[in-house]
Amino acid sequence: MKNELNIVGIQADLVWETPDKNLAFFEEKINALSKNVDLVVLPEMFTSGFTMHPEKVAENMDGNTVSWMQKMAVENDIAICGSLVIYERPFDCAQGDKKYYNRLVFVHPSAKIETYNKRHSFTLAGEDKIYTSGTEKLIVNYKGWKICPLICYDLRFPIWARNAENYDLLIFMANWPVTRIKAWDTLLKARAIENMSYVIGVNRTGKDANSYVYSGNSLVVDFLGEELSFLQNNEIGNITATLLKTDQDRIRKKMGFLNDMDTFSIDS
Repeated sequence: MKNELNIVGIQADLVWETPDKNLAFFEEKINALSKNVDLVVLPEMFTSGFTMHPEKVAENMDGNTVSWMQKMAVENDIAICGSLVIYERPFDCAQGDKKYYNRLVFVHPSAKIETYNKRHSFTLAGEDKIYTSGTEKLIVNYKGWKICPLICYDLRFPIWARNAENYDLLIFMANWPVTRIKAWDTLLKARAIENMSYVIGVNRTGKDANSYVYSGNSLVVDFLGEELSFLQNNEIGNITATLLKTDQDRIRKKMGFLNDMDTFSIDS
C-alpha cells in the first residue's frame, strides 16, 4: 500500500471535435510531468469537448485514444483517466447500429483498463437522447487506494456518490459551464465533507462550438473540504496535490461519521 498518492489534473481549452489536436496537447503536458506522479486526471470528453454529435468523434475500445492512453500510462509509469465518446455494436442491434457512451476509461501503468459509463445523463443538453447511461459504479483499486471515478452531472446526485464502498478518493471530470460554476465549487466540497474523502474535480476552460463558456476552476479538496490545489479562472495548466491516506484514515477513525450513514439501495 502506498500512503502518499501524487495526483495531477490537467485543465485544458479543448479543441472542438478534434481528437488529434487534443491528444497532442495532453501528450505534451503528460510527458513534462515530474517522475513521482501516480495519477493523471483529464476532463470529460477530453478528445472532443461535450459534443452531442458522437458520430463525428466516437471510437471503439480498440481505437486510437484508448491505445494512446495505454501508451502514455506505460511510458510514464502512471495511471491516467478521462472520459471520451465510445461506441459499441451490441448483439441485439441491427447491422450498422451503434450505441454511444460517455465512458470514463481508467488505465493503470500496466496498461490494464477499467471503465465507467456516465450514469446521470445531462438532460438539459439532450445527452439522455444520444448516449446510453451506465448502471454500475466503478471502484478502482490502485496502489492500495480505492478510487471512485464519476463524470460531471453525477456530481449533483449525492446518493450515487455516497461512500458505501469506503473509497479513499472521489474523482469528477467535467465540462461544467461558468454560469453554474458556484455549484461546481460548492458541490465538490460537499461531496468531500459528507463522504470524508479526498476529491479531485477537473474541468475544462474556453468556449465550445455551442458558445458555452467554461472557466475551469479545477480543484483538489481534502476529507474535511479544505482546498489543497486550485486553478484560477480560465487558466490552462495543472492542479497537483499529494494525498496522505494515513491522515484521512486517522480523521475517519476519530470522528466516525461514515459509521453512522444510512443504508440504501439504488434501482437501476
